[in-house]
Amino acid sequence: MKSIHLLLSFLLLPWLAHGQADSLSLQECYALARQHYPLSRQKALIEQSRNYSVENAAKGYLPQVNIMGQATYQSEVTRVPIELPNMPIVSPAKDQYKVAGEISQNLFEGGVIRQQQRLIEANAAVQEQQVAVELYKLKERINQLYFGILLIEAQLKQSELLKNNIRLGLGKVNAAIANGAALKSSAQVLQADLLQANQKTIGLQVTRKAYLDMLGQFINIPLDENAALARPHHMALSASINRPELQLYAYQKNIADVQNELISAKNLPKAGLFLQGGYGRPGLNMLSNAFDFYYIGGVRLNWSLSGLYTTKNERELLDVNRSLLDVQQEVFLFNTNQLLRQQLADINKLRQFIGTDEEIIALRTAIMNTAKVQLENGAITARDYLREVNAEDQARQSLLLHQMQLLMAEHNYNTISGINEL
Repeated sequence: MKSIHLLLSFLLLPWLAHGQADSLSLQECYALARQHYPLSRQKALIEQSRNYSVENAAKGYLPQVNIMGQATYQSEVTRVPIELPNMPIVSPAKDQYKVAGEISQNLFEGGVIRQQQRLIEANAAVQEQQVAVELYKLKERINQLYFGILLIEAQLKQSELLKNNIRLGLGKVNAAIANGAALKSSAQVLQADLLQANQKTIGLQVTRKAYLDMLGQFINIPLDENAALARPHHMALSASINRPELQLYAYQKNIADVQNELISAKNLPKAGLFLQGGYGRPGLNMLSNAFDFYYIGGVRLNWSLSGLYTTKNERELLDVNRSLLDVQQEVFLFNTNQLLRQQLADINKLRQFIGTDEEIIALRTAIMNTAKVQLENGAITARDYLREVNAEDQARQSLLLHQMQLLMAEHNYNTISGINEL
């Protein structure tokens, strides 16, 4: 993770050094936001936890050492029911003591340890994929900020065109006033509209700065008013779905498969070697009432049959969990397909709007140019001219809005479907 951070920082250093002169792409924003989002650090912690847990499970292959001790008092002890002349038989004491240690080594444990390791890895994969699902949701937020900034930039350019048209009309009106062919109020009308256009520019600039600040926080790079964002290209649409949630369902189903194997492993017999040594009273000689050392070693076989009572129910429970995951996946795919259909309908609608917008702009531009000539000749008032200027500006604003909405809709479509997932 640190190496990736250093690499990205090195690649972005020239961009930062030149005052953000180069444009920042949407894909770069995706990658940087994903890298710097606090949740991304959780993946490294999950990996560390998985490694420690797998290593601990592997310790089951090593010899196991147990130490035990006990002190007891019993109401009766074993006695020899005969008496021999000149040979007293001493009975064990009723208070008995034992301290012992045992070393055991598994020879065959049914594969339980390996299945436990697989289960640890499967759970870690699910946790990592859950983080990936949450990080993928960042793309929607980045899309909103990124395309919001691009739309504002387009509106700022259109606002400058509007102000230029107003200034052009104002110059013609001032010339007419100087020649006594127009009233001062005509110029005042245009000046008032110019001030309103300036106010709109200021509002757009403030909003753009706020969006840049928010985007900069996501990608961990300060973005000033000189920051340039590259306009994304139109994207091909695909009906296939490749969302990280689908991989999450697959990992969750894999847990059920591993648990099924673990059930089988636990019900197999276990065999191992053991060596036990201790000190106590009595030792292995039960007829001796003295403290003594002792040892015993051999092979131990253990087969717990109680697990067979619940095996059937445990397997059926796993089948139920798999069925629940299948239903959840089916619901997810259904909802995702519905969103894709809705998004596709919006894309088709916007494409038609853009075609109409271009026709409207051509008509509005011709009308405005005619009004410009009429204003110069005194055939219409400044208000009439402003009406046509604003109508042409509104037509261009609609085109800009629809163009940016189309770009955003296409990227949202691919975000919903999971195409070009990072």
